[in-house]
Amino acid sequence: MRLLLADLVLVLHFAIALFITGSLPLIWLGAARGWRWVRHFGFRALHLFAILVVSAEALAGIWCPLTLLEDALRGAASERSFIARWIHALLFYDLPLWVFTAAYLVFAVMVALTWWQVPPHRKR
Repeated sequence: MRLLLADLVLVLHFAIALFITGSLPLIWLGAARGWRWVRHFGFRALHLFAILVVSAEALAGIWCPLTLLEDALRGAASERSFIARWIHALLFYDLPLWVFTAAYLVFAVMVALTWWQVPPHRKR
């Protein structure tokens, strides 16, 4: 049961990472194609908030709570399901921490600039 929960946390973690990284190109594509949903204030605020949280964690040297929860649930077991092994390979890389911090900060700046270049619309 704990391994299943660990796999579910990993899938959630991947979904959040996909939301953060995938939303930026979708916003620009949607702006070019006239998709109104890419200017939805709630969506855009959540997107900006998510990358700011990730960036703040990286700057503070804090491990992502989802990574810590998955590790705690998995414990000493290195066993993962087939899907979890693939998701883990997509989500985690063996690079110095400063690389991730720099990438998160650059991405946060890109999201903030996008907020300015493709502004969200509030409901009237």
